[in-house]
Amino acid sequence: MTPPVFLHVGSPERGRIWAERLPQMIPGLEVRQWPDVGDPGEIGYVGAWTLPEGLLDGLPNLRFLLSVGAGVDQLDLSVVPDGLPVLRMIDPALAEGMTEYVAAGVLSLHRDLHHYRAAAARGEWTHRPQVRAADRRVGVLGMGRLGQSALTALAPFGFRLSGWARSRHAMPGVDCFAGQEELAAFLSDLDILVCLLPLTPETRGILKADLFGALPRGAAIINAGRGAHLVEGDLLAALEEGQIGAAILDVFENEPLPADHPFWRHPAIEVTPHIASATLPASSAMVVAEAIRADLAGTPLPGLVDPKTQY
Repeated sequence: MTPPVFLHVGSPERGRIWAERLPQMIPGLEVRQWPDVGDPGEIGYVGAWTLPEGLLDGLPNLRFLLSVGAGVDQLDLSVVPDGLPVLRMIDPALAEGMTEYVAAGVLSLHRDLHHYRAAAARGEWTHRPQVRAADRRVGVLGMGRLGQSALTALAPFGFRLSGWARSRHAMPGVDCFAGQEELAAFLSDLDILVCLLPLTPETRGILKADLFGALPRGAAIINAGRGAHLVEGDLLAALEEGQIGAAILDVFENEPLPADHPFWRHPAIEVTPHIASATLPASSAMVVAEAIRADLAGTPLPGLVDPKTQY
């Protein structure tokens, strides 16, 4: 049986690599690159970051839609036909990249490297008191695959670790909190807060004034989730007041971040251009193949998104 056609919407380079590799893993599979749809009735699978307007309406035999990122918030789910499975990318390389970014950011904040970089730019030889990792508490908002991977990577350094999620989780060596009623307790003693939440209506704007106020004075934050998690004006105000001591930001409401944005010039903010993690074409091809095999075999689809929670 010849499998349905896979349509890739996105980077031509990724599309080229997938077109080479996927047929090696799924014999008979054809991969097409948008806008070369060909016969719409032959398309069974779509992999995309965002969707061209009206695309899904013209694909009568679509079997699933795959986000090429870890989340699906960038997709307009309102245009997805009822009952069509939506999958998110569960790529080991994506998790590895995010874990590296979080570990680097936490260690940078822990060792006050932001302070030393600013001092070096001024030609100042200054010292700050060194604090043991065991005397710092790091908390991660979001305990999915990315959050748990980050917590696991931080454990060997000796940090006291906490995690928060919408639903209850358990991890050895991590104080776990769940639900809105436990958020304040989670925040109350953190030195460094890392946001790795999926973006949903409930988490949009979660990094705002009242959350900053619930942290100990001078705490630092890392946002590698989504730009819309952060209320930018509230962060600037919290930094000005000293409630937040430093921030590392990888994602923004508007990207690329405009050249005149105050984040670029703020001495307590480190900006990276949405590079915390990326879907690598070679490793992600294996994830796509796994999803297609599952569909053809009638087994559970990996990374299936719950339409209610949107993750």
